[in-house]
Amino acid sequence: MKVLLLKDPKDKDSGPDPYIEELGSYNLEATLIPALSFEFTSLDSLFEKLSHPECYGGLVFTSPRALEAIKICLKEKSKKEVEEIGLVPQGEMAGNAEKLAEYICSREKPNSSALLFPCGALKREVLPTVLREKGIPLESLTVYQTAQHPDLQESLSSYFSQQGIPASIVFFSPSGVKFCLQHIQKLSGDLINQVKFAAIGPSTAKALRDAGIAVSCTAGSPTAQDLAAAMHTALQPHNCCL
Repeated sequence: MKVLLLKDPKDKDSGPDPYIEELGSYNLEATLIPALSFEFTSLDSLFEKLSHPECYGGLVFTSPRALEAIKICLKEKSKKEVEEIGLVPQGEMAGNAEKLAEYICSREKPNSSALLFPCGALKREVLPTVLREKGIPLESLTVYQTAQHPDLQESLSSYFSQQGIPASIVFFSPSGVKFCLQHIQKLSGDLINQVKFAAIGPSTAKALRDAGIAVSCTAGSPTAQDLAAAMHTALQPHNCCL
């Protein structure tokens, strides 16, 4: 079965894409199409804040782009070098904003030093709201803007004309739903009801449902393994949309 993944491919220098590999282990033929592009902003302000670590109790990341912005400010040091200067990740298995907020609240005391939150312009307000209610200071700084990938429409048209209608389409963010769904509906036509839609997490699943799309499965956690397992179950002939 063919599966369309609306995400950037993994850097070729770091090996095969894990989503392609995991889905392949279930005999699912996956293709990657980048849905989004990003423009970094306010990097001077971010660097200024990073230059005064004594002012903050920690950093909060909810996207790879925010971490990339940090790396740019640190002259694109490697992950190992970033960890060596003190950025040791915690709570990485939370999986979504709600669980991350719970994790932070379990570790931070009210009215302690502020946490610095580099984020995108389209961030959800779940994390800031929960922390504010618990009295945990969070300083947000928008460091990137999200837009439709410039090649998205052409890439989707090429895929559908060459590969046909995929058995499943996976979305990896609410922004991906916003920029991709209209194109997919147009290309699929009356056959769109044959497609099973999958989401990497609950916020993406909600964006699909809000757009009137039935969601066949949502990954238990945002990993290639959990997504592949969920899709394998959803694509069995006796399963219908949940």
